Amino acid sequence: MIVFRHADPRLPFLWEDAAQPAARWHAEGEGPAQYFSDTPDGAWAELLRHEEIRDPADVATLRRALWAVEIPDAEPAVAPDLPLKTVTGGLSSYAACREAARALRARALVRLEAPSAALGPGGAHGYRVDAGLKAGPPRDARTIVLYGRRPSLVGWRAAYEGRPADEILGRVRHLKPPRHHVVS
Repeated sequence: MIVFRHADPRLPFLWEDAAQPAARWHAEGEGPAQYFSDTPDGAWAELLRHEEIRDPADVATLRRALWAVEIPDAEPAVAPDLPLKTVTGGLSSYAACREAARALRARALVRLEAPSAALGPGGAHGYRVDAGLKAGPPRDARTIVLYGRRPSLVGWRAAYEGRPADEILGRVRHLKPPRHHVVS
C-alpha cells in the first residue's frame, strides 16, 4: 500500500524516537508513531488543520516535502472502537483516542486505521483527464498510524518544497471554529 505524509524538507519522513510531539493517537513519550494518509489530499489537509491555515495567502507560503511511502499490506490494521464524532473531533477528543490506541498497543497491535479527521466524508478525490482536468470520484480519506521505528519502510519524495492546492482549504475540517473579528 502506498500512503502519504508531509514533513519538513530538511528532516527525515519518519520519527525514530519517543521525542515526537503528542498527537491524536499517541501521547508525549509514546512514540514513535508514524502518521500517514491514504491520499495526498488527506496528508495536505492534516497539515492545514493542525497549522490552523484557512487563508490561501498562507497556503502560498508553505514549503513541505510530500512523501509517498510503501507500507506492508500484510500487517493487520485495527480500527479503534470509538464513535465517528470522537475519531474526527477536535482537541477535546484526543484523550479518548489516545486511550483507545493504548489499549490496542497493549494487545501488541502496531497498525491503527481510522477515518481522516481533517477531511469529511467524500473529501478526497483524484483527477481524471477527459476534455481537460476533471475531479475524480470522491472518496473517504483514511489515516493510518504505524507504531514504533520503521527502518524497513521506503519513501519517495513526491515534492521537495511543495504546498497543497488552495481548493483543499474548502474541504478541511478545522480543529477550531474560525475567528471572527468584532468591528466596533
